[in-house]
Amino acid sequence: MEEIIMNLIIHSGEVRSYSMEAIHCAKNEDIEEARKLIGKAEVELSKAHNIQTSLIQKEAGGEGPEVSLLMVHAQDHFMTSMTLKTLAIEIIDIHEKFHNSLK
Repeated sequence: MEEIIMNLIIHSGEVRSYSMEAIHCAKNEDIEEARKLIGKAEVELSKAHNIQTSLIQKEAGGEGPEVSLLMVHAQDHFMTSMTLKTLAIEIIDIHEKFHNSLK
């Protein structure tokens, strides 16, 4: 079970990393690269979401994992990475509009 939980943390961490990198690209006027990185973040988020869904289904079927600090940590990573990706998209959109208005 720890391996499954660690995979949730790993994929969520990738979402965070790609999202932050996308924001930095947008700040440097590389909107195209920012959008590519958000695409990568979305792939990783899908993987993390599939893991979370599997854990929820197991719990609903009575086979749920014991709530542990590691599980709480994984859920925290997952939720914050989802929020960060959403905010990164908004930040990229703002940078894109700003850069386009200067042209």
